[in-house]
Amino acid sequence: MLWILSFFVYNVIKYFYGDEIMGNIDLVQLTQQTKKLTAMVVEDEKVTNELLSSNFKNFFSDVYSAFNGKEALKTYLKTMPDVVFVDIIMDGMDGIELSRKIREENPSQIIIVISASNDIEKISESIEVGVNSFVQKPIDTKKIIELLSSVVSMVAKKKKIETKTFSISLPLDLYEAVDDNAKAESISKNAVIIRALRSFYQ
Repeated sequence: MLWILSFFVYNVIKYFYGDEIMGNIDLVQLTQQTKKLTAMVVEDEKVTNELLSSNFKNFFSDVYSAFNGKEALKTYLKTMPDVVFVDIIMDGMDGIELSRKIREENPSQIIIVISASNDIEKISESIEVGVNSFVQKPIDTKKIIELLSSVVSMVAKKKKIETKTFSISLPLDLYEAVDDNAKAESISKNAVIIRALRSFYQ
């Protein structure tokens, strides 16, 4: 089913934008990676929220949505999505304040601003808060594919495992296998890796 979905999306993109947009992007592989992740869309405009959520559901395993900062923070704390897509301009708690509160809860959270705002001060504030990326509206299919490629790279970087003696980067699927084994045995991920290395070199 995932392969069929990826093939469909690939051909739609190719039809509208041609081969040049795809470049080095393997859409099937990209979708396989993003389907392991969850996302949250925070956008106060109903039509835009539904459109973004609908598009992202083709790529993420689960997509949560919220229409204001207060609702988004509550949803975030309940679901802890891998990626948060947030607008800047919202009534009440805006996207910058929301990002700041999320950062307080999880300093390594991936936060991506999708906004039509050209306010340099707002953009500067979002950078100061530490959002990972800023995407200008309107967002089209090309931007979505580029954005998802960036997300996969961010996640791969986030999953990097470091110890005092070595640093190793693992593919997302291998990282998840290590993580599952560590949880099952109530030991650290580093212990799982070290054990595997010792077994390999014995």
